[in-house]
Amino acid sequence: MASPYDVTTVSSTAQLARIIELQRRNLKQTLDAAEMRDQGFVTVEHELPVLERMHALAPSIIARHGEDVVAYALSMPRECRAMLPVLVPMFDLLDGLEYRGRAMKDLRFYVMGQICVDKAHRGQGLVDQLYDKHREVYRERFELLVTEVSVRNTRSLRVHERVGFKTVHTYRDATDEWAVVAWDWSPPAG
Repeated sequence: MASPYDVTTVSSTAQLARIIELQRRNLKQTLDAAEMRDQGFVTVEHELPVLERMHALAPSIIARHGEDVVAYALSMPRECRAMLPVLVPMFDLLDGLEYRGRAMKDLRFYVMGQICVDKAHRGQGLVDQLYDKHREVYRERFELLVTEVSVRNTRSLRVHERVGFKTVHTYRDATDEWAVVAWDWSPPAG
């Protein structure tokens, strides 16, 4: 059976605006504690000009149902560091980590800026489809996809582990406790 979703790269400013609408409905400050625990949440709010600049560097992946954007996974190459000052500490941390005996700053990686699925479309395998599309689009350009997940966001941690991410570091900052997770796309050594 064919999927009712079209999973593709962002192709218009209107789609970026729909990402922002979906993001705002799922920000942790708009959800109660039970919903955050059961359904997950997102923490960073983006503005359209920032998403446009991110998109110019590496288009994000979306899932559409008809014309509606019902899920997104934001691409954030390291060049995005200065676009979101709240994330500079994360990029600094990543540059100081090691992965498989190599300095992460020496690896070709990008950050999953955020992933979100509309409530009405959860449980349909969209996270897997979004990540599969990321790997399809960016596998030749990058060898590692990295992101941070709040350790309180157990739903998100489980999903990332299922997809293939491994926890490489945990730390606490002023806002939360975080797991840095990485999905390795490099060919096996051999």
